[in-house]
Amino acid sequence: MTEAAPSLVGTEWLAEHLTSPDVVVLDGSFFLPAQGRDAQAEYGQIHLPGARFFDIDRIADPASDLPHMLPSADRFAAAVGAMGIGNDTHVIVYDSNYFMASARVWWTFRVFGHDLVSVLDGGVERWRMQGREVDAEPVLPEPRSFTASYRPDLVCDLARMRELAGGGGVQVVDARSAGRFRGSEPEPRAGIRGGHIPGSLNLPHRSLADEESRCFKPDHELARVFEEAGVDGSAAVVTSCGTGVTAAILALGLHRLGNRGVAVYDGSWTEWGGRDDTPVVTG
Repeated sequence: MTEAAPSLVGTEWLAEHLTSPDVVVLDGSFFLPAQGRDAQAEYGQIHLPGARFFDIDRIADPASDLPHMLPSADRFAAAVGAMGIGNDTHVIVYDSNYFMASARVWWTFRVFGHDLVSVLDGGVERWRMQGREVDAEPVLPEPRSFTASYRPDLVCDLARMRELAGGGGVQVVDARSAGRFRGSEPEPRAGIRGGHIPGSLNLPHRSLADEESRCFKPDHELARVFEEAGVDGSAAVVTSCGTGVTAAILALGLHRLGNRGVAVYDGSWTEWGGRDDTPVVTG
């Protein structure tokens, strides 16, 4: 496991360290199908100077029929090594969609043993609000060697979630909207039932960010948000969402509050709600 970095860094810090040879910046932007936006195309038009694009749909398990499931350790190592990332690189990841999916990329690096990773607080929107430089230049990094070491404690699979559903001694917290959690709003993907995993709690991921600044709420406000949702931030937690992306935002928030061992249910609701042998609660 690598040296740990702060979970969040501000735009001021990144502006001072942007050209450091030990820092690599990644654009991890991702949009839901209904948003009608192309993250890679937007990266090609505007990105932070020197930033490389981390595509969660490409750096994923190609054999899975679920979206952007974790790749193998070897596939991950090859992909990030090709981006010029080594085991001593401080990775800074940002996005343009309220931490979707910079938090997922942050979690993925940690899953593969790289704790020298931080999320840019406020993302590219805050960077641009402050009038900081962006460009559209292609980036051709020099490849580096990266060794990945898988950490299963940060990942929850279907078998483990079956054990936890309805009372396995671990809090399950769902980052989807309240309507999707209750089953009163349709799921964005066809063939997926509405509702939630028995015993799970609901905390919509947008509750963690300040709408105006695009930044994470201060720690004392974060703590209150989790508490009001019924989440004991110091206890064992597994987070879930639609496809394992916004669940990582909750994991990042809990990490800010000192809980370093939060696991993400990788298949999330697309897996659970897409089956006919998993229990679902509505209302």
